[in-house]
Amino acid sequence: MAEVSDRREPESPSVRGVYGISVAAELSGFGVSALRLYEDYGLITPGRTGGGTRRYSDYDLARLKRIAELIDAGVNLVGIGHVLDLETRTGELERDNLRLEADNAQLRAEQDPGTTSAEDDTAGEAAPEPGTRTGRRRRPASRGRTRMGDGPARERAGGDHP
Repeated sequence: MAEVSDRREPESPSVRGVYGISVAAELSGFGVSALRLYEDYGLITPGRTGGGTRRYSDYDLARLKRIAELIDAGVNLVGIGHVLDLETRTGELERDNLRLEADNAQLRAEQDPGTTSAEDDTAGEAAPEPGTRTGRRRRPASRGRTRMGDGPARERAGGDHP
């Protein structure tokens, strides 16, 4: 793997640690001791040089900004760790979901090249399946999304209006 990374462009400053702890403290508005504490709690993991010096990246600074927002909201450090972990996991799941949706669309296109995705979305029903009573298969309307909070019916039910 090291051979491949040597041939690529150097890592962008957004993920490569370029700031020392004092610069990161100044840019983030936190003290040096706070940065060390957040590292102890696992909230940030700055890179290290060969000699062990911490190097903070733009990603680390953005994460420190998010930590500041959560502190202002009254979340303690353990809670912040949980929130950050959940946000990271949610982002990963969203990327996986997009990839799987693209893979499914590609598989559908390969199975039936005459059907376009626009036709699938407007038809709302799949082709009749042999061996079924009605010949129709029902698709879930939400495709995994909830409908809570959508539309005027929810607003009327919420009691926000006199």
